[in-house]
Amino acid sequence: MSATAGTAERRRVQGGPHLGALAIVFAALFLVGLVLSTMLAGGKPYPSPFGDGAGIVAYFRDNPDAVRIGGAFQFGAAIPLAIYAATASARLHQLGIRVPGPTIALAGGLLAAGFLALSGVIGWVLSRPEVHEDPALVRALQLLNFGAGGVAHVVPLGLLLAGVAVPGLLARLLPRWLAWAGLAIAAVAELSTLALLVDGAAYLLPVARFTAIAWLIAAGFLLPRQRGRSET
Repeated sequence: MSATAGTAERRRVQGGPHLGALAIVFAALFLVGLVLSTMLAGGKPYPSPFGDGAGIVAYFRDNPDAVRIGGAFQFGAAIPLAIYAATASARLHQLGIRVPGPTIALAGGLLAAGFLALSGVIGWVLSRPEVHEDPALVRALQLLNFGAGGVAHVVPLGLLLAGVAVPGLLARLLPRWLAWAGLAIAAVAELSTLALLVDGAAYLLPVARFTAIAWLIAAGFLLPRQRGRSET
């Protein structure tokens, strides 16, 4: 192979942002938003949509800065997540995967990022003082915020994991334990749909969300750029 051809091949293989770094940025923005919003609210966590209505309205009225900061960081976290999905899909195609997995990963990741961004924007709306004059509007917006940033974000996030984990398992692109873990987390994420029917199933959302974040980081560092490295 000539030097020119070798350079072109290396550029083709090494193109695109680092998946592990993207996952870390996504996780950092999301977690920093949670921590800052809790600190600005004097240690009060974001209220559950299933809690007391008067307490929920009071939280948004008394902590607009916390709500605004949390929403801004959620919106920001959606951007590296979308880039991760696009990059992972392109990487799998580059690795010769011609099954639906890469497209499922792309669709799931973009949906997850879009709903997370929507949740962030709704959070910004909830921080506006004029909204607080109508308690019914506050409750409606909080439920929409929960739906967008909860079920509507976590369920497609599971599709992103499954879309990467299945090819990673079948083509031996990822360690078997990591691929199987991704499928298990994806299953929990899909089961979190039950939160729309049964309030008690909402506990599945943080379980799926935070394990999925950890999995995306691990997969981002272990998914190879070319065939052969993870197949032994």
